[in-house]
Amino acid sequence: MKAIIKKISQYYQRLDKWLLIAVTFCAGISSVLLYSLSKIEAAGIGPKLYATQAISTIFGILICLILTNIDYHNLVKLWFIFAPAALVLTMLTFTPLGIQRSGADDRAWLNLGFTTIQPSEILKLAFILTFAYHIAKVQDKLNHPLNVLLLCIHGAVPLGLVAIQGDYGTVIVFLMMFLVMLFSAGISIKYIIAALIAAVPGVYILWNYVLQSVHKKRILVLLHPGTDPMGLEYQQDLGLMSLGSGKLFGKGLSGKDYVDVPEIYNDFIFSYIGHVFGFIGAVAVVVILAYICLKILIDSRSAKDPLGKTICMGVFALLFTHCFMNIGMVLKVMPVIGIPLPFFSAGGTALVSMYVAIGFVMSCYCHNDKKYRMFYDYE
Repeated sequence: MKAIIKKISQYYQRLDKWLLIAVTFCAGISSVLLYSLSKIEAAGIGPKLYATQAISTIFGILICLILTNIDYHNLVKLWFIFAPAALVLTMLTFTPLGIQRSGADDRAWLNLGFTTIQPSEILKLAFILTFAYHIAKVQDKLNHPLNVLLLCIHGAVPLGLVAIQGDYGTVIVFLMMFLVMLFSAGISIKYIIAALIAAVPGVYILWNYVLQSVHKKRILVLLHPGTDPMGLEYQQDLGLMSLGSGKLFGKGLSGKDYVDVPEIYNDFIFSYIGHVFGFIGAVAVVVILAYICLKILIDSRSAKDPLGKTICMGVFALLFTHCFMNIGMVLKVMPVIGIPLPFFSAGGTALVSMYVAIGFVMSCYCHNDKKYRMFYDYE
């Protein structure tokens, strides 16, 4: 019994408690906001959303704590299980099981009958582990042309799948994870320069031959605001109105002067944060999210090896890109591309996947001492 108590005490001391507290605080606030929205008739959402969010939070915390106990070296070695599973689930979206949510441009969801899931969220997690493992395997010869080519192919597979789905927001997330993880691993400057040069014709091809007209218009209205106020700008204008309606301290959870913004419970939850908590509350949320991202960066520096560091950097890129793009979308400085705000937007799959990502970081943090393991000790 004393040995068990000692192990638990060791685990608790090494647990990244402040990171877990920060993300759980955000998820808790999310459940409160969704409960508030369910009481507003104009919002048109039921109690299922906040109940799902609360249950997903509890489930996410448990998974996060379990993953913390598992050495990340053992996690990545299971790539042959979770990587094919994530790819298969994603490819199933191209079958009759795949569905397109109302108001969305992409076919990125699976209807399992009893629930729906978004496989790309699982694919992001699989990519972080497999790509970090790939980089660690070739770390000594990272800048060999063949290794760089294989790493690029590794990154292109999931990116290509979500691009075919039409989920361009997730494409950007994968691209950022790919670039940040490679950069943190020490990719040569010559490849960075080559990528920047190749980006010029790449952007031209993307704009003229890949993006649909609606996606181009979403970018163009940002450069020329006011050109489509009743069309593509409508949602963002309402979002800004809701964000500013709270003024300095907000209007509280009563639903007073509610502004009906499409997808306010999901992609535009930040606009409701401004309405409820005001400018002070919105800034506080940004500060908490910035703390989470910075904490992950700090944890990456304390990782005991390049594998742990790269995993943490992948999670950092994931969260930072989501936060930057979502808040920028509400502030009308980024196009509307359906990226949820981590730990705040409604969605069980997205919330649990974010907790899993935090579990990866906490595993790297908990196992940063070569002499420590939860279930055994080195002699």
